[in-house]
Amino acid sequence: MKYMLDTNVFLWLIEDNPKLTQKVRRKFTHPKNTIYLSIVSLWEIAIKTNIGKLKLEDPFSVFIDKYVFENYIEILDLKIDHIKQFKELEYYHKDPFDRTIIAQSISEDISLIASDKIFSKYPVKVLW
Repeated sequence: MKYMLDTNVFLWLIEDNPKLTQKVRRKFTHPKNTIYLSIVSLWEIAIKTNIGKLKLEDPFSVFIDKYVFENYIEILDLKIDHIKQFKELEYYHKDPFDRTIIAQSISEDISLIASDKIFSKYPVKVLW
């Protein structure tokens, strides 16, 4: 199965946050699952570290290698089809990063692992 991590879920996974459900932990560790992280999530993390809303223990480039690539997480680049899907989304969610991740998940038919209940208003498979 294919799963896309919402940004906060990715951060919770790497810090082993107790907010994570066992269901999510199992999906993340199952060897037959492909786990994706949007390039937009990395952009969001970079912005939040720059403005002081998020602190990382490692420099950003080390963070990416250590937590993305060493965990075999696939980076999903942003494509024109994703932007087209973004444009068609209802305006339930105001965060452009989350809306982009939703659009990517819909376009690529990837289930989205997210804790935000508003995601379920969109035509995307949400797991939590």
